[in-house]
Amino acid sequence: KKKKKKETLPISICFIVVNEFCERFSYYGMKALLTLYFLNYLKWDKDLSTAVYHAFSGLCYFTPILGAFIADSWLGKYKTIIYLSIVYVIGHVVKSVGAIPTVGSTELHIALSMSGLILIALGTGGIKPCVAAFGGDQFGEEHTTERQKFFSIFYMSINAGSFLSTIITPILRGDVQCFGGDCYALAFGVPAALMVVALVVFIAGSSLYKRTPPQGNILWEVCNCIGFALKNRWNKSKHDSPRQHWLDWAEEKYSMRLIQEIKMVLRVLVLYIPLPMFWALFDQQMLNALLILVFVPIFDLIIYPLVRLSVLHPFCVPSQEAGEIVPHKIEDVKANNVHIAYQIPQYILITAGEVMFSITGLEFSYSQAPANMKSVLQAGWLLTVAFGNVIVLIVAEGAGLEQWIEFLLFACLLLGVCIIFSIMAHFYTYVDPEEMDKLYLENSVREEDDSDFKKKNNEIQLNKTGKSTRM
Repeated sequence: KKKKKKETLPISICFIVVNEFCERFSYYGMKALLTLYFLNYLKWDKDLSTAVYHAFSGLCYFTPILGAFIADSWLGKYKTIIYLSIVYVIGHVVKSVGAIPTVGSTELHIALSMSGLILIALGTGGIKPCVAAFGGDQFGEEHTTERQKFFSIFYMSINAGSFLSTIITPILRGDVQCFGGDCYALAFGVPAALMVVALVVFIAGSSLYKRTPPQGNILWEVCNCIGFALKNRWNKSKHDSPRQHWLDWAEEKYSMRLIQEIKMVLRVLVLYIPLPMFWALFDQQMLNALLILVFVPIFDLIIYPLVRLSVLHPFCVPSQEAGEIVPHKIEDVKANNVHIAYQIPQYILITAGEVMFSITGLEFSYSQAPANMKSVLQAGWLLTVAFGNVIVLIVAEGAGLEQWIEFLLFACLLLGVCIIFSIMAHFYTYVDPEEMDKLYLENSVREEDDSDFKKKNNEIQLNKTGKSTRM
């Protein structure tokens, strides 16, 4: 009896994962310095800096719709990733040049910085839904488990790239001096170089990739189908018999397969409506939360005891009389009787929730999408992040609540969303797009056979009629 061969991930996945690691390093490394760059280099005030930062972040999560449209309707995922990665690289280069003090005036620096950020937003947002979907395309329908494993590794590479970049690029800015000050040009230049590496690595794996060709202007066709169904329902619902679904009013003009695929996509998008609230709460964590958790035990158990042994405590300064050392106690902030380590369980729970939520969402968005709309649903998933940021802006900036009240409000809202989402998920029926493709393929073959049979039968009848006329 033959042993079952152990399934392994295709080699092409290595190139996609490394590409994602470098791209995320590039994006988060640049983004970690943006606020300081606006405040210290461009000399903007805090309000303008915060507004531009959030506007850029929001744009990065709205542009995936554009990338999905280009990939699924026009260029395909592979070419879309390459072309928009080039736009991404150009944006980084322009941004880095704008951080060189000797290049032009302040107005030119602002123009270059804003142009670079717009190009970066187009690049990172445009490729975001395509890379995940393209990775999923490397697996056949029988390799569901391997595909799920890929999405876990893919998400790990995202977090690894973002974590390392938020440590390294601030060090490059602060510890390396150039042009007589903090070296923003170098700190932005390193992410630019990583994006070049990401592009080169992705192209290097070209011969190994499975590529799904685009299937025409599918998004335009979807919009037209929805518009026709609504119009037809409005005009004929009073006279005709009711349909099972409102999209069924498009049967007169569009194929049943397209209608069913649109139903699939809409059902998933409706399921995503409550999800922005998760991101609204999650994205309010401090960017260095992981660093805090790592260094709290190290400092408590090792660093602080060593400092206490080597230095007088409380803080000592030399007296101005006779060179005598006199202790002086300095207190900047009131002592807090709650140790910061008590936050560890909360961060563990939040991180565990985010890992389960994000990886499952990526895989679910891919598995529940028709073959010609994989990038579209990935973009829909990313839009939940964008709307989560919008919610934060509205509540945090508009309401003006105390921080503890704000956190309590978000927690209560998220609890309500969990209940709503659980009810929605209970009524959701999981669809296998591959099985649906097979079903429609079989039906189309039968229809072709039936039409061929009818055509041959008609020809026979015509031939018989022709012979009898001659006689």
